[in-house]
Amino acid sequence: MTAVYPGSFDPVTLGHVDLAKRASALFDKLIIAVYATPTKDLLFDVEERISLFSKTVEDLPNVEVVRFEGLVVRFVQDVGANVIIRGLRTGSDFEYEFDMAIMNRRLAPEIDMVSFMTSQDHMFLSSSLIKEVAMLGGDITGMVPPHVAKAVYDKFGMPGPSG
Repeated sequence: MTAVYPGSFDPVTLGHVDLAKRASALFDKLIIAVYATPTKDLLFDVEERISLFSKTVEDLPNVEVVRFEGLVVRFVQDVGANVIIRGLRTGSDFEYEFDMAIMNRRLAPEIDMVSFMTSQDHMFLSSSLIKEVAMLGGDITGMVPPHVAKAVYDKFGMPGPSG
């Protein structure tokens, strides 16, 4: 069974990594689908986001990181998957994901959504907060993989917390 984990991943956090590892253990194949054109202010372009996440999961043999555009359910159908993976951190995440699941079920009833509760260590993490903390000179190590922290600080033209 193939699952798709869609998102903008700008940047990938340890919460994203935890979810990807857990999902890859449950499914034969996990496709991490990096959304090329989200309606958000992006720090990294799609190729950079794919590269950062690919390096992060390079030790997971059943995981592939690719770009996608358009409707998630259409992408899921195109790659022959039947499950969408989502993470839940808070009650508001549940409400948003519930609405999305109902819409996706309407558009493609053959596709199921599996939601993972975020690990307690990562409940506070969001890509938006990571970017804000880094931009203001805060320490994001321990919240993102080391190569991602370096890439974030480099984007802001900052040396990072240690230098």
